[in-house]
Amino acid sequence: MTFCLESTIIKPEKNTDIKNIVVLLHGYGGDGKDISMLTLNWKRHLPNTVFICPNGHEKCDLNPLGYQWFDLTKDDPSYILNESLKAEKKINNFLSEVREEYQLDNRKICLAGFSQGCMMSINIGLTAEKPFGCVVGFSGKIINKENLKARRKNHTNFFLIHGDLDDVVSPTYLLEAKDFLLREKVNVETHLIKNCGHHIPIEASSLALNYILKNI
Repeated sequence: MTFCLESTIIKPEKNTDIKNIVVLLHGYGGDGKDISMLTLNWKRHLPNTVFICPNGHEKCDLNPLGYQWFDLTKDDPSYILNESLKAEKKINNFLSEVREEYQLDNRKICLAGFSQGCMMSINIGLTAEKPFGCVVGFSGKIINKENLKARRKNHTNFFLIHGDLDDVVSPTYLLEAKDFLLREKVNVETHLIKNCGHHIPIEASSLALNYILKNI
């Protein structure tokens, strides 16, 4: 099947039954192939899992070789929220196609994302009609807490990871997201990586894998 978002897909070994799905959403200016590098280690420990890494639905304004989930050239919170809601619709359509293709429900799906992809994963993870297996977010934040609070529909389990030296998305957003999720009675674990900037180090990848193994 061809999905509505062009995707890098890493399937399990031939003739292996697919029981779980990990959807990986890249950051601003990246693409599915970039973030699929996480699966090089993960797939050995998740043998019945298909990894699907879609490209953003828009070409990135600042990096025409990459993609974006929403435009960041305007520093206007209302504009960013509206653009992120458009992206949500695209990703939700994509997830409907994925569920239909593999005949699995949200409980068997882990949403994971980096930076802007993390922001989208948080929103989609909490606003879906049914909870996901889990959400794993690297170096992201909540786009708009008031909007998300009004739309939250489930209590998906969360694991959020951030570098303490991140100068692109401040690590203070990790604390803000944790506070928000706890107030919403959502199970959340967090981890701050020491001496880490805006990227996903091996430590973060390993911690995320262990969390996914416990939740799907």
